[in-house]
Amino acid sequence: MKIEIWSDVMCPFCYIGKRRFEDALQQFAHKDEVEVEWKSFQLNPNMKTDPSLNISQYLADAKGWNLDYARQMNDHVTEMAAQVGLTYDFDKAVVANSFNAHRLSHLAKKQGLGDAAEEALFKAYFSQGKNIDDLDTLIDLGVSIGLNADEIKQTLNGDTFADAVKHDITEAQHLGIQGVPFFVMNNKYGVSGAQTVAVFSETLEKSFADWQQENSKPKLTVIEGESCGPDGDCG
Repeated sequence: MKIEIWSDVMCPFCYIGKRRFEDALQQFAHKDEVEVEWKSFQLNPNMKTDPSLNISQYLADAKGWNLDYARQMNDHVTEMAAQVGLTYDFDKAVVANSFNAHRLSHLAKKQGLGDAAEEALFKAYFSQGKNIDDLDTLIDLGVSIGLNADEIKQTLNGDTFADAVKHDITEAQHLGIQGVPFFVMNNKYGVSGAQTVAVFSETLEKSFADWQQENSKPKLTVIEGESCGPDGDCG
């Protein structure tokens, strides 16, 4: 069964949702029959990378909040992250456009390392204060999960996977996805947001039961006629 996850590496709830989903999947009896694919989404495609900006000040300016409120919101999310074992440090977070990070993720996905790339990018942004739009940083992150440095450099210096990122975003729009994280299970059930482990578990069970039923049905509608069988009988 396939599960697609639309996400932005700058979305704090996406990392939290990833952990909760992973907890549910780990407890799922049929986890070995589940394929997970990460999809690109940009919360702010027009964001300009600026390492000199403080993320709380950026949010305050962008959303019309006062600075104290922006910090309170980040503190609240930091507490949520801690509950699932994640360490967020918004004081170090770098304001950066995520498009190139998504391109790196697509390169990794092509080589079966999509989940590893997402984990590395989330950790780099939320915990380590790294610039996820910086070429050297992305090369280091890619190499750390097993990608080739020259291939990463060639990819990011050109426009490789740019169309793939845009395709994911367009697909999300067609599905009516307006926020992330968004999980699509068996192309039938959608789960929006960093839901509880219980919600993910329930939807996994329901989706898998449907998937099993669908795949147990004959693939063809057969019109019977005269034929020969493997035992040599013809008629």
